[in-house]
Amino acid sequence: MGPAQAEHERWTAAQREQFRTDLAAALDGALKPGLARYRDAIRKEILPSARSPEKAGLVNLPDGVECYRKRIRDQTSLDLSPEELHTIGLEQVRTIREELSALGQKVMGTSQVERIQHRLRDDPAMQFKTADEVEAAARDALARAKAAIPKWFGVLPKADCEVKIMGMHEAPQSTIAYYRNPTKDGSRPGYYMLNTYKPETRPRYEAQALAFHESIPGHHLQIAIAMELKDLPEFRKYEGVTAFVEGWALYTERLADEMGLYSSDLDRFGMLSYDAWRACRLVVDTGLHAMGWTRQQAIDYMMQNTVLAENNVVNEVDRYITWPGQALAYKCGQIEILKLREEGRLRLGARFDIKEFHDVVLRNGALPLPILRQEVETYYAERERAK
Repeated sequence: MGPAQAEHERWTAAQREQFRTDLAAALDGALKPGLARYRDAIRKEILPSARSPEKAGLVNLPDGVECYRKRIRDQTSLDLSPEELHTIGLEQVRTIREELSALGQKVMGTSQVERIQHRLRDDPAMQFKTADEVEAAARDALARAKAAIPKWFGVLPKADCEVKIMGMHEAPQSTIAYYRNPTKDGSRPGYYMLNTYKPETRPRYEAQALAFHESIPGHHLQIAIAMELKDLPEFRKYEGVTAFVEGWALYTERLADEMGLYSSDLDRFGMLSYDAWRACRLVVDTGLHAMGWTRQQAIDYMMQNTVLAENNVVNEVDRYITWPGQALAYKCGQIEILKLREEGRLRLGARFDIKEFHDVVLRNGALPLPILRQEVETYYAERERAK
């Protein structure tokens, strides 16, 4: 009933009373009964039939593993087995732990990952104190990224990207941040939607990696450029393979370091933290849905190999249980883009142009990864013939 308390100065007394009456009728006549039915269905029908946390994955259902294989194909566009993805994830986690250890020795004087995790998770100095600090960090990161991208990208979107703070109607229940597309007609820019609720729970060291992922050079560049392409069907401008969309954004978290965008080594902990988080997804998602891991096994593994807070880890694991395969997309896309880039450096040598590479990756919208490979390899062949 909150909106009924607003003054609405331009309304008459009768209009205000009618609004209050209509709002109460909608709540009492539709919303409350609907929520009650939903609650009762969960309690009486779904919960008694639900699998236990020890058998949370698809592997515990008839044809569950085959279903999961199809989910892998759908989300990654690749024909990889759960076992292959699990092995890739374990290797990625091992490599990132080594990086985290080396950075910890440099910044904190310890190479023990457990001690580094403890410091990052539990030291109050690592968290923001006010909502204004959260917002200021986001605006600073976005401004520096905007200034840097002309050196790294040939094609830039016409649409601007701005920081916008989530309203309290969504912030308490929402994710830490997300990206909102610009409008097609250019009347509204893209928005880096930022959650400043309970700033004391938001790590300082993750703020920059988060900004680069969600805005520039991450989601905004990829999505806004796709929306402005002239030769694509409309549906291709606004939709695409998850592995491309999220793989690109994850790729740019590391790219931002090459671009000199991270302010300090402390901010690089955020880059490694996020990369470890996505690497763990390969291990945990396949563990749950193909190898019979329990929910608690997944939680324990992520606590051991990321610096995410425990409440975030629990939320993440429950997400993987209810959305099989989606979490694999991030790392699969990032790894493929990095492979393509390295292949270009080897094939073209001094003629490899990072701006051209990025433009080729982004010039056809969000592609399946095998089609992206065809496009990039065609570009490399053309450059080789132009010797």
